Amino acid sequence: MIAIIDYGMGNIHSVNKALQMFGADTLITNKAEDIAACDKAVLPGVGAFDDAMGELEKQKLIPAIKALVKDKRPFLGICLGMQLFFETSEGPF
Repeated sequence: MIAIIDYGMGNIHSVNKALQMFGADTLITNKAEDIAACDKAVLPGVGAFDDAMGELEKQKLIPAIKALVKDKRPFLGICLGMQLFFETSEGPF
């Protein structure tokens, strides 16, 4: 099962359709326990880094995502979803 993480900032339905088109078993979720139970996860994202991180914190999803990655389960961050693995989205230029 692939968890598609819904934190309100991504085009989850397009990602879901694309994965299902290739036969993937998917679950759109915003629950940490669902993420923990899945074999793989996708974190899609569109928008502002700070807002997205705030939503992940508010929904208490960060520990579940970190545990998934630490367990070396496959993870795909799309656009902002990958940027969220960094501390900030802009450097001190």
